[in-house]
Amino acid sequence: MTGRNLRAVMGRVLVFWAASSLVLLCWFGAARPAPTGPKADIVWPAAAAEQTQGAEKIAPQVSTAIAGLKPEEQITVIVTLTEQADLRTPPGLTRTERLQRVIRALQAQAATSQRALRPLLEAHLALGRISQVTYFWIFNGLAVTATPEVVLELAERPEVLSITANVTIPGPGHPAEQAQSTLAGNEPNLGVINAPALWALGFRGQGAVVANMDTGVSLNHPDLVAQWRGGTNSWFDPHGEHPDTPTDFHRHGTWTMGVMVGRDASGVAIGVAPQAQWIAVKIFNDNNEATTFAIHQGFQWLLDPDGNPATPDAPQVVNNSWVIGTTPGCDLSFQPDVQALRAAGIASVFAAGNFGPNPSTSASPANYPEAFAVGATDNGDGMYLYSSRGPSACGEASTTFPEIVAPGVNIRTAGLSGTYYDATGTSLAAPHVAGALALLWSAYPNLTVAEQEALLINSAVDRGPVGPDNDYGNGRLDVLAAYQSLSRFHVYLPIVVKAAP
Repeated sequence: MTGRNLRAVMGRVLVFWAASSLVLLCWFGAARPAPTGPKADIVWPAAAAEQTQGAEKIAPQVSTAIAGLKPEEQITVIVTLTEQADLRTPPGLTRTERLQRVIRALQAQAATSQRALRPLLEAHLALGRISQVTYFWIFNGLAVTATPEVVLELAERPEVLSITANVTIPGPGHPAEQAQSTLAGNEPNLGVINAPALWALGFRGQGAVVANMDTGVSLNHPDLVAQWRGGTNSWFDPHGEHPDTPTDFHRHGTWTMGVMVGRDASGVAIGVAPQAQWIAVKIFNDNNEATTFAIHQGFQWLLDPDGNPATPDAPQVVNNSWVIGTTPGCDLSFQPDVQALRAAGIASVFAAGNFGPNPSTSASPANYPEAFAVGATDNGDGMYLYSSRGPSACGEASTTFPEIVAPGVNIRTAGLSGTYYDATGTSLAAPHVAGALALLWSAYPNLTVAEQEALLINSAVDRGPVGPDNDYGNGRLDVLAAYQSLSRFHVYLPIVVKAAP
């Protein structure tokens, strides 16, 4: 998915300045060619040079739906406006400064672009032609439940770029699993990625905040309860079913959080970064369904959980073990959201999908250029049969997919009501990478997202054919090797990624 040579984009080595220049689904040796490289800088969309005519702005799915409605019936749609914020930031900003600048740029653009639409929408709301409208700044648009007449009127507005469906997305299923008895020590998957070696050096995720967008989290699990950050800015249920307390009826979100930050209450360590704090978004409701509307709400909340840009309470990394739909393919519905998180300094890790073993089975959002896709292997570095394969061509030229792989077969993790389960799939692989980023953040809190990705890619253990490939990506996660690639240098100096000439 990266599709760019690491030597050409960011240079072979991370260097430092002293006196002189010195990456929902249940179910990573020898000399080698250079990895395909970290993500390129985001190319921000410009305003459309030509205005699309009204009817052409409406997605076919919406056109078909409104054609079958009576005049007084209503439909929920997602309206995206043409003007999108320029989120480029100058170099040298702290993470807090970058986060605040991005949030304010997004909010300013939305306020300007949406100003002319608001009186129209409020008038229709007063007349009952609209029953609900929610304004978004993360992608500069809105979700509106309105009559067909209003939808058609919105399509004629010059500010409107597109009108798409509020799609229902099925939640993750439950693979074969079994409750596990407790043993002593660490789970073997943690040793495969060398997480205990970082613990021995004093880096256990302290200071980092991780998040997941999933089915929720079981707060009463003994391996998870102490790490919840707590307060009103640490849990969000866009469906309003459990507004105050982390809750999970479908286990999946508890599984992924257990891999990221689970502790060792049973006598066995299960999580990669056990001292990191966690927050969560319950994008899947109690019926195990999400909507486009709810996922946009989740992404926006993650950028500013307490609604105050002056308080930097966003997470450092977000795990997304879910996909859009039930088949592989490219759906860019959430690309602006993921771009915004990346611009703000939040790493977005995605499960690659469980649509393998055939090639070209990547899924969205994992196959976005701005996402960090993770495939699954067993603890012996064998590919998980159903892990999605590349290449990918979603929002960019054909690229290697996934970025890297991590253990995802028979992973023991936290279950509901204090239990433990073995679970399998790329859903379990991705949180290994999110947890690894929390460990690295403990050691190097000033790393940018691009630098974090470069570390993981360049230090991954090559597996399969020599060099990057569309099964293993750039290789299997090794968080110790990533740390060591930085610790050779003067760790007290700021990191500079030298661009290729």
